[in-house]
Order: sequence, then C-alpha cells, then structure tokens
Amino acid sequence: MSIYFDALMLVLQPQILLVILMAAAFGMFVGAIPGLTATMATALMVPLTFFLDPLPAIAAIVTATGMAIFAGDIAGGLLRMPGTPASAAYVEDAYRMTRKGRGAEALGACLFFSVIGGIIGTLVLSLAAPQLAEIALKFSSFEYFWLVLLGLSCAVFVSPGPPALGLVSLFIGLTAALIGQNNPAGEARFTFGSVELLAGVQLVPAMIGLFALSEVLRYYARPGGALRAPPVKGSILRVQLGNLKRYPAQVARGSLLGTAIGALPGAGADIAAWISYAVSKKFSKTPEKFGEGHVEGLVEAGSSNNGAIAGAWIPALVFGIPGDSITAIVIGVLYVKGLNPGPMIFITDPQMIYAVFIVFLVANLMMLPLGWVAIRTAGTLLAVPQRILMPIIFMFCVTGAFAINNSVAGILIMLAFGVIGFVMEENDIPLAPAILGLVLGPMLEENFVTSMIKADGSLTGFFDRPIAAGLGVAAIAGWLVPLALRLARRNRWKDA
Repeated sequence: MSIYFDALMLVLQPQILLVILMAAAFGMFVGAIPGLTATMATALMVPLTFFLDPLPAIAAIVTATGMAIFAGDIAGGLLRMPGTPASAAYVEDAYRMTRKGRGAEALGACLFFSVIGGIIGTLVLSLAAPQLAEIALKFSSFEYFWLVLLGLSCAVFVSPGPPALGLVSLFIGLTAALIGQNNPAGEARFTFGSVELLAGVQLVPAMIGLFALSEVLRYYARPGGALRAPPVKGSILRVQLGNLKRYPAQVARGSLLGTAIGALPGAGADIAAWISYAVSKKFSKTPEKFGEGHVEGLVEAGSSNNGAIAGAWIPALVFGIPGDSITAIVIGVLYVKGLNPGPMIFITDPQMIYAVFIVFLVANLMMLPLGWVAIRTAGTLLAVPQRILMPIIFMFCVTGAFAINNSVAGILIMLAFGVIGFVMEENDIPLAPAILGLVLGPMLEENFVTSMIKADGSLTGFFDRPIAAGLGVAAIAGWLVPLALRLARRNRWKDA
C-alpha cells in the first residue's frame, strides 16, 4: 500500500495536475477535428515532453490520447465526420440519434462509457498486466491472421442493411487496400504510375471522404437533404445512469474485450471498437435497431475503445513491445527519460509505474467535466445555417486530409472516396464495412503471407498452434453456422 500512497503523492503535485489539465484540453481539441487522430495528438506532444520530467511527460501523453479518442465521437455524432478511426465503427448510430433530436444522449453515452471503459481498463492494467502480456506475446502471425478474419466477419454485423450489401461494401474497402506495394515482393500494384499511391490508400483521407465529403455532396445534390439535425439540448449525463442499469453486461463486455484486444501488439482501439460493436449487435435483443440510431452499440463500443488504450500499455510496459502506434511513441519517450520498459521496471521504478496507473484514473475522471463542456460548445455548430456550415465542413475535410502527410495526394484520395461514398449511399450500400476493409486488409495480407512463409506453404500451419486453432475454429464456425441454420430453416419450410 505504501507504493500506491507514494505514487498518489507524486501525481497530486500541482504541476502534474496542471500538465494533465492542459494536455486534456489539447487532446480534446485535436481529436474533435476530423483527420487529426489520437496518434497525431501524441506525436505533437513529444517535443514538449523533452522539457518535462518523466512523470509529467508520460502524464501528458496518457491524457491527450484518452481525450482524443473520445473527442473523435463529437464530430461523428454532430456532423457524421468521425474524428478518429475508432469512432467510425458507431458513427451511424451517433449521427442518426442526433438527427432524431437525441444528440445529448448519444454524445453523453460516448463520454460516460468512454470514462467507464477507461477506468476498467486501467484497473485491469494495474492488476493483471504481466499475465495479460504473457498471453499477448504468444500471438504470432497465425493468430493475427484469424483475429483479422474475425474482425472482417464483423462487416456482416456492423452494416445496418442486408448482409449482401455489407459484403459489397467490405470488398470495396478490401479492393482499395490492395493499392500500393504488394507483399512480400514490394512491386507496385494498382498505382497506375502514381508515386503517391505506392504507400497505399491513406486511411484517414479515405474515411473523411466516405463519411464527411459524401454528406457535403449530398447537400449540394439535394439542398436541405443532409445535416438536418437539431441543436444538442437536454441532459448529457443524467440519462446515462439509466443506460448503465439497462446495459451492464454490454459495459463490462466492451471494457474487458477492448482491454484484451488492446493488449495485442498492433491491434489498438480501432479494431477493438469495430469488434465490440459487432459483438454488441450479435448478442442484442434488438439487432435490427443498430445503425438506425440505437444507443446500445455506443455503450459497448465506447467502453471498448478507451479500455483498449489502457490495454495497449500492457505489452509496452511489461516487455517494451508497442501495443499500437501510440505506445510505440511512448516507448521512445520512456527511453529518452531513462525509463527502460520491461519486467525490471516494476522493480527499479515501481512508484513511477503505479503513478502512471493513477494518471490514467485521473485523466479519465477529468474527461467527464471537460467532455461535457466540449459537447455543449460543439453542439452550437448545428445552429449555424447550412449554407455557411457546408463550406466550413469542406474546409475541415481538406485540412484534415492534407495534414496527415502534408501531401496533396491526401486531398485527391479524399475527393475520390467522397464520390465513391456518395454513389454507395445513393444505392443503399453501407459505408462502415468499407472502412473495416481498409483498416484490416493490409493486416490480413501481411499476416497471411508471413504465415505461409513460416509454414512453407502448408495450410495446416494455421491450425498447428493451440490459440490459432481455437481462433480458426471460431472464425470458420462464424461463417458456416449461420449458413447451416439458414439451410435448415429453408428445408423446414419446404417440408411444411
């Protein structure tokens, strides 16, 4: 207990709390702007950490990351422009709730359950970090291949319309993911001679085009047909206690699943949110409401993405292996500050590690008041006339697409996917599975090729390891069981 008390005293110093407050405001601002991701917020914080002591430096990064992940929900709920890829999983529900006049409930759910998920993830991080990290290290390319396939299977569940249209959207995303250099030869593929496309389709410009620019195009194609959402009014947090009583299992499942997925190196909050949203829809009593403005998916996926933030720190602290792009930056900062991540850090600097855990808790608790202010402030955007709002949104689209790599190629990708998104929605093809294909397509190819090289071309290698075999059986069962049930029902109807 003395270690916890000493760590608490370290965190409660005025200068540490001031750093947390300033980093929280910065992360909230960056995350709310479409195109400026949590990773970018973390990267922008790094130069400032050179002038800080180790604890405030890490506290600033922890706080900015958590705030940015939540703040991405604000633009998604108000303008259908997910601020971060993690927000794209449930942007349809949040946006449609806003259009129905339930914007306060939608954004309040994102805020409230992000806090709960972050707290649960932090508790798991502090209590079970070594054990979870050992499991994470047992994942090789074989396990990741099946995990990615399970994630791609979510396309059937996250799409609000018929499964066939969800698959069409998924294959559009997977096709776009093929652009770039192929694996492992590195030859140009579908680049049409463009040097900018050698690196593949950039995710954030594509996401901005599909969700945001397509909405702008819809407005100009049919003036008044888009963004007809009332201003955000009503209670933001009070109603969430009712949602907590109504969906306790979803909160616990989303938080724990997000923490577990976040602990897998390379997974992160994006995949955690998609998988949790699909699981929520799969086990919901009212799956038909998902994608139409239903709060249940926001509860589970919102808990999951912030739980994944804490989970990603498990392999980073215990073994020095980054759980995602953010913790990869963090590991570099730790080394610069003389803190070498690994098993010995719990012996050499236990107070510092437990102080980081407490910073997680403080940052999540601080998210409630700051998030409330951010929602109220951003909600006034919807009172702006559409003829003024649309050019502003387009300006943010261009800025966000350019800012990723400071390249005009990002703007061109955004414009192309804006047209694609407009055409898809005009034909009732959902957008979310396409983003899922873009996110997971490169991971699927990389892990498949790596696994085939390891197994010397034998497919049995995908089932040789116990965890891989379990995930493989789960993935195949997820495809075959629904087909078998449908065939059984069809035969029953014929017999009747």
